[in-house]
Amino acid sequence: MHDPAVHPDDDLRALRRDLHRHPEPAWCEFYTTARLIEELRAREVDIQYGPAIHAADQRLNVPEASVRNEWLDRAREAGADAETLEEIGESFTGAVAVAERGPGPTIALRVDIDALPITESEGDDHQPVSEGFRSENEGYMHACGHDAHATIGLGVLDAVLDSDFAGTFKLIFQPSEEQISGGKPMAESGILDDVDYLLALHIGLDHPSGQVVAGIDDFLAVTQFRVDFVGKSAHAGGRPESGANAVQAMAAAVQNLHAIPRNSDGATRINTGLVGGGTANNIVPEHAFIDGEVRGETTELMAYMWDHAQRVIDSAAEMHDCEADIQMLGEAPSAESDQRLVDIVGAVARETPGVESVLDRDSLGGSEDATYLMQHVQNHGGLAAYVGVGTDHPGGHHTPTFDVDERDIAVGIDVLSASIREIAASDPNR
Repeated sequence: MHDPAVHPDDDLRALRRDLHRHPEPAWCEFYTTARLIEELRAREVDIQYGPAIHAADQRLNVPEASVRNEWLDRAREAGADAETLEEIGESFTGAVAVAERGPGPTIALRVDIDALPITESEGDDHQPVSEGFRSENEGYMHACGHDAHATIGLGVLDAVLDSDFAGTFKLIFQPSEEQISGGKPMAESGILDDVDYLLALHIGLDHPSGQVVAGIDDFLAVTQFRVDFVGKSAHAGGRPESGANAVQAMAAAVQNLHAIPRNSDGATRINTGLVGGGTANNIVPEHAFIDGEVRGETTELMAYMWDHAQRVIDSAAEMHDCEADIQMLGEAPSAESDQRLVDIVGAVARETPGVESVLDRDSLGGSEDATYLMQHVQNHGGLAAYVGVGTDHPGGHHTPTFDVDERDIAVGIDVLSASIREIAASDPNR
C-alpha cells in the first residue's frame, strides 16, 4: 500500500487537474505551454520557448492553420496569456527551464505534454468526473498521463531548486509525443548539446503504484505515414473502364502491407490504422488514403519495414493506374537506457518512501520519441535513461477511463529529484 504521508502538495495537484481539464493534441498545446510558462515565471530559472527550442525544418505533421487557430481560440478562452501565445508562434509549443547552480554537470529531465483524441468517460466512478476535472475539450483527453508527467517535472524542478544541487538542471517540456514528431526538432535545436545526463519518464505502463522501473528499454523504432492515392473518377455504371479506382489501389496496398515478410532478426510491426476514400457508390473513386505505421525492434528493422512498405504502396498504385503521394508523419529510433544511470535510479528508488518494489529494467513494448533526445545525448558522450513510475490506473493507456493515482506524482518527484542530485554528486561519466 502507499505511504499515506506521500502526497503531491495542493498547488501541484491543482496544476495537474488544470492541465487535465485542458487537453490539447500534438503541436496545439497552446494553453498547456502558456500555463507551464506561467508556473516557470514564478521560479528563479531561465525560460526558453517558441522557435528557439525547435529545429523548424525537422518538424513533421504540424496541423493546418485552421486547426491551429481553433486551438489558439480555445486557449485564449481558457485564460492563457495572450502575449505568450503570440510568442509561441505557429505551433512552436513546449518550453525549457534552465537552472544554473554553479559548477557541475548538466542534467536534463524530459517530460511530454500533449493529449489524445479520445472522449473521456462520463462515469461517476471516474475520478475526474466525481471530483470535477474532466476534460473540457470534448473529444480529447489526457489518456496517457502527460498531465502527470508535466506536473512531476515541475515538482522535480522545485525540489532541485530547494536542494544543494550543484550544476545545471534543464527541464524540457516536449510537445507532440503522441505523433512522435516533437522529439527530433527539440533534439536538433541545440538545447541538448551541453547535456551530460538525460532522464525521461513515463507513469503507469501497466506497472502498479509503488513500483519503479529504473531503466526502460526495447523501444520499437517507428515511422508513421500517410498515403494519398489519386486516380480518375468515372461513371461506375456507364463508363467504369475510363476511371482509375483509387480505393482499389488503397485496398491492394493494405492487403500487401500486412503481407510484408517478418524478419528473423527481430520483431516487426505494420498497422493500417485509418483508411478511406470515394464519394458515392456510383462513382469510380478518384481519391483514397491510408494512415499507417511500421515498427521494428531496432532502427534497422524499422527501416526494413519502411523500405518494403514504400515499394508495396507504389506497386499497388501502379497496378491500378493511380498515383501515390507518401508523406512521413513522424518517426523515432530505438534506444537503450545506460546502466550507470539505471544503477543510480534503482538505488535511490529503493530508499524512497512510497516505493515498494524496483525493477532494474523492463521493456516498453511500444514507441517513444524521447529516444531522439536519449540518442542525441549519448552520441555526444553523455548518458541517458528512461524511468517508469508505476500507478494503479483504472483503465489502460489510451482508453476513456485512464487516470492516475495522484499520490504517485509525489513518488515520481521524489525518485527523480533525488536521482538527479545523486547523479550530480557522483558524476558517473566523469
